[in-house]
Amino acid sequence: MGRTRSTWNTKGMWLAGAALAAVLALTGYAVFSGGDDGKDTPAKSEASASASAKPGPSATYAPPDDWTEPNQWAALPRGKRTDDHGSQVGFPKSAEGAVAMMAAANSTDIEGTKSNTDEQLRIYRSYIGKADQSSQNAEQIELQAEATDKSLAKQMGVKPGQPLPSGAYVRTTVVGYKIIKKSDTEVSAWLLSRVVQKTGEMQKESGSYTRTLAGAQWEDGDWKLTGAATQRAQQDAQDQDKPQIVAPGDPSFNDSGWTAIREAS
Repeated sequence: MGRTRSTWNTKGMWLAGAALAAVLALTGYAVFSGGDDGKDTPAKSEASASASAKPGPSATYAPPDDWTEPNQWAALPRGKRTDDHGSQVGFPKSAEGAVAMMAAANSTDIEGTKSNTDEQLRIYRSYIGKADQSSQNAEQIELQAEATDKSLAKQMGVKPGQPLPSGAYVRTTVVGYKIIKKSDTEVSAWLLSRVVQKTGEMQKESGSYTRTLAGAQWEDGDWKLTGAATQRAQQDAQDQDKPQIVAPGDPSFNDSGWTAIREAS
């Protein structure tokens, strides 16, 4: 595993990476953090919630030089099919199936002509429960995402609406999780994600880690993210220590109880 110093570069990078948190912010229950300073931010339901949430990611994290094997690994199941929006859906009715859906909902790839707006709306349409779906919420998601796209375009030296430069991207990948509570119909968990950004073909990749709290409910034969489940997750998490934001391979990864994610076959 490559070792590079990880830093949060810009608000645009953070917002583009925190896809699940930005979508769940509409429910008023999302909790996310970009630095292990002991402060997570409960997002509000206003349209500007994710953009204005404070404190924002400010801490830096340097992975250690030596690799410590994670004690727990999981190869999360894949969805049975791809929906009309290009998202994996149809996850098994199990705790790992719920986490697999959460991981899919927090994995994004912004590059070329694919914008943050495209990714945010895809996640919203594919993974948010019916009770939290509305035309107003869809409009708020779009407005938030467009603002982030403008920030990214400015940072990468292109005009808003233009494709990103060749070799430029912002990608989010879930690399670990810790289940808070589970039942046959509801699962809550912390997600540990790696967000990386590159501003051009010859530029150096930079990135960092973020911790997100989410709750999923079994709905119409699949797992969906809901505000009600995430609110209960927030309440349950208050009785537990928050896992540290550390990379797989860091000794504190095991101390925090994270399970590392292997690529499913």
